[in-house]
Amino acid sequence: MKFSTEELMEGIQSGNKRLIAKAITLVESKKAEHRIQAEELLKKIMPFTGNSIRVGITGVPGAGKSTFIENFGRLAIANGKKVAVLAIDPSSSINKGSILGDKTRMEELAKEEHAFIRPSPSSGFLGGVANTTFETMMICEVAGYDYILIETVGVGQSEVLVADITDVFLFLKIIGGGDELQGIKRGIMEMVDLIFINKVEKDNLQKAKNTRLELKRALDFIPPKEKGWKIPVLLGSALYNEGLGEIYTKIDEFIDLKKKTARFKEVRTQQAEKRFEYWVQEYILAMMKRSDSVEAAYVQHKKNASEMVSNPSTEAKLFVEKFLSKD
Repeated sequence: MKFSTEELMEGIQSGNKRLIAKAITLVESKKAEHRIQAEELLKKIMPFTGNSIRVGITGVPGAGKSTFIENFGRLAIANGKKVAVLAIDPSSSINKGSILGDKTRMEELAKEEHAFIRPSPSSGFLGGVANTTFETMMICEVAGYDYILIETVGVGQSEVLVADITDVFLFLKIIGGGDELQGIKRGIMEMVDLIFINKVEKDNLQKAKNTRLELKRALDFIPPKEKGWKIPVLLGSALYNEGLGEIYTKIDEFIDLKKKTARFKEVRTQQAEKRFEYWVQEYILAMMKRSDSVEAAYVQHKKNASEMVSNPSTEAKLFVEKFLSKD
């Protein structure tokens, strides 16, 4: 059944989960007729966006991201909040569909009336975020969700791109979780706002404290991302709900600090500008490829690049110059 833009808008504002999901599917669609309605819907919802706290959660596979999100979400709901989870699955290289199926890994949170979980395939988009995550986030904001938690794939340094669409960037760490990958750790730590060492129990408590000390020392060599904020490194166990209350409090403290220094609005403005730049590139390429001659040239230059006839960057430059240069 097809829903009108007005029906979707009404459904989103009333918190109808079925219509929220329909609206997100519409925004994710690449079909031309769906894109027209999606733009219409996004235009209508804009005045009602911006009232949520957007939290990006990253960490290597096995760090316990899903367990953390499930129990943190339930804690937030117990504190009277509504929680939306955008779980970005790594995509199958065959059919671009989700591999992990995060909704099945957050069964208790999925049962909560004030929770909404949306797994989305990353579709190969760099950084472990889907290309419409920003727009999906806005739909959830209009639906009245106080916290939007974005669980990312957690595959390496490109993961820091999640910081471009969130207010708080949380890094989940586990003891012995790949400190030999110094480049990955530094790449994430330059963007991080909070660190939570997960899966801490009695038998590894001392190791966890040593890891915390090591992380704090490493942070001393990295320029602070936000003035006046010393990045907390907290210990706990998401499985046993230990340390989650501290994280909840620290997120609120961090948001309060950003709002007092006017950084909150400033960063969100920068994020919107980056989304604009991303979509400009997408639409220019899409419009250029509508022409048969441009499409043929695109295919030829792409073939030259893939067969290494010349450098891929050179082929891209030649293609763009052919159709966009003043000559």
